[in-house]
Amino acid sequence: MNQFSLKDKTILITGASSGIGRSCSVECSRSGASLILVARNEDELQKTVSMLNPDTKAETIIADITTAENLEELIAEKVAVLGKISGFIHCAGIEKTLPLKKHTPQLYNDIFAVNVISGFEIAKILSLKKYKTETSSFVFISSVAGMVGEIGKAAYSASKGAVVSGARSLAMELSRSGIRVNSVSPAMVNTPILEKMFENIGEEAAEEILKKHPLGIGQPEDVANACIFLLSDGAKWITGSNLVVDGGYSAH
Repeated sequence: MNQFSLKDKTILITGASSGIGRSCSVECSRSGASLILVARNEDELQKTVSMLNPDTKAETIIADITTAENLEELIAEKVAVLGKISGFIHCAGIEKTLPLKKHTPQLYNDIFAVNVISGFEIAKILSLKKYKTETSSFVFISSVAGMVGEIGKAAYSASKGAVVSGARSLAMELSRSGIRVNSVSPAMVNTPILEKMFENIGEEAAEEILKKHPLGIGQPEDVANACIFLLSDGAKWITGSNLVVDGGYSAH
């Protein structure tokens, strides 16, 4: 029996319409999971669905997870179709790089709403007996920015640090319900967000960033594979951990 397979597991993934969320969706489908995919952009989410293994059972939820008051109803509908949820990956996230003098209370609120609060709110729903399998695993995408300082990222780094520490507390609280909770902290990953950033900062600054990654810039599937490990039965004794997937970035 393959301990790392996700066969017969239903996984809910936020931010599934691009980047790491899309890659997690595709790789989880290749590992045999059924999927509930959540995102705001319907066209991009359908693109993700078209990339899944052809025999994957997949349901989609088009919603803004920071404001959707009927999120529990939407999730309940999909659970009725696919069965109880045994895994959750919170990939939805926003990143802003701005000098501190340009940070505003609204910026902090916007970033925390997506990166932290919405993920914990979904975890609250999925920790209810009626939606979860007997044992389940929650994975929150954090960032090395939550562990090391980065210029212009006060709000973003603070939110990602909150993900790591919040996930640890959830791990302690939810263990009695058979739920494992971990976070994954990637460094720079080759996504549309990164491409846009490299366009804005110029060649020299981009070179500097590349130098800080001894194994080079990561691919989204490098992060997805770490998530699959944490969702699988192969990680059944791991909870309250932050798995760093950064090509050596934080070893400096």
